[in-house]
Amino acid sequence: MAETSRTVRSTLRERTRAAMRDEVSEVAFRLFSEQGFDKTTVEQIAAEAGLSRTTFFRYFGTKEEVVLGKMSEFGPRIAAALAARPAEERCWQALRRSFDVITEPTADEPQPFLNLMRLLNDACALMTRQWEKTQGWHSLLVPEIARRLCDDSESTGDLRAHALVGAAISCLDAATDAWTASEGAAPLSELLDQAMGVLVEPVI
Repeated sequence: MAETSRTVRSTLRERTRAAMRDEVSEVAFRLFSEQGFDKTTVEQIAAEAGLSRTTFFRYFGTKEEVVLGKMSEFGPRIAAALAARPAEERCWQALRRSFDVITEPTADEPQPFLNLMRLLNDACALMTRQWEKTQGWHSLLVPEIARRLCDDSESTGDLRAHALVGAAISCLDAATDAWTASEGAAPLSELLDQAMGVLVEPVI
């Protein structure tokens, strides 16, 4: 029983922390939209959220993390979606479908993702950090593609796997840039299909 109680308390703390992070993020994004990322201070975000500056840093290490935390959530979700794709599916198609994690929510409610991409485009420091995070997706996706290619989960150095993942992420970046520039005029999923369709589909 004691172990169960500790687990329940731990789960409750995690859910409370996640809810507070979401609340602070909502406040921060509103302020970023109204006055710009650079002009919005941690003190302003904390005050609007009813927190002290010290409490803000319990949930976010930096102001940039409020924005980039959204991007960091995508990597593991894309990797999980990729691992769940049918074993017989071609790698290129499996990668495309794993990106539905990003494209499908934008079809129903594009504005939040548009706001996020505008913030990234407006702040050079954020763009650099965002690029680092998307490059970090390689380490999550390459092992699964290598496994599909070689039936060997240890073949993370497989050149083909690195090339396929790198090309797919570049296509996603190109589609997202075009989508943001057009203010979401065309569905992101269609733009991604066009970008990935430019490359001849590998037979693997």
